[in-house]
Amino acid sequence: MTAALPALFKNTAGQLTADPAGFLRMDWSGAARTLADTQGLLTTMAQTLQQRGWAKVLANQTLMQSFSPAEQAWIQEWLPRAVHEGGYRFGAIVVSTDTYARLATAYITTNVGGLPLRYRSFDDTAQAIAWLQRVG
Repeated sequence: MTAALPALFKNTAGQLTADPAGFLRMDWSGAARTLADTQGLLTTMAQTLQQRGWAKVLANQTLMQSFSPAEQAWIQEWLPRAVHEGGYRFGAIVVSTDTYARLATAYITTNVGGLPLRYRSFDDTAQAIAWLQRVG
C-alpha cells in the first residue's frame, strides 16, 4: 500500500508518506546512510506531524541497518523536540530483520525518559496499523 501513496520526503535513509488513516508511514531503506540522512528523515517526520496535527507514525524498519552511535546519540536529543514541538505520541515499529538494528531501536524506545510517547514493536505491518488505529 505504501507504494501507492506519494512520497512526502525521500532520501537515502528512507521515505515518508501520509496514510489516509491519519498517520505517517516512515519506510527505512536498507541502504547505507549518513547521520545527515537520518537527521533529514526524522526532522521532516516531526515537522510533518506538526503541520498536519497528527501524532502517530508507522516506522517500517524491516530493511533498516543498525543505527550508528552518532545516530543513536542524535535521536536521543531529537526525540524530546519531536514530542514537544511535533506532537509525536505513538510509534508503531515494524522491526528490522537485523539483530543489531532491533537492539538499537529497543534501546531508544525503552529510554524515552518520561516523555508522553508510546512505542510498540511488531513483526507484521497489519498489526502495527491496527494498533495505531486503536490508540489516541
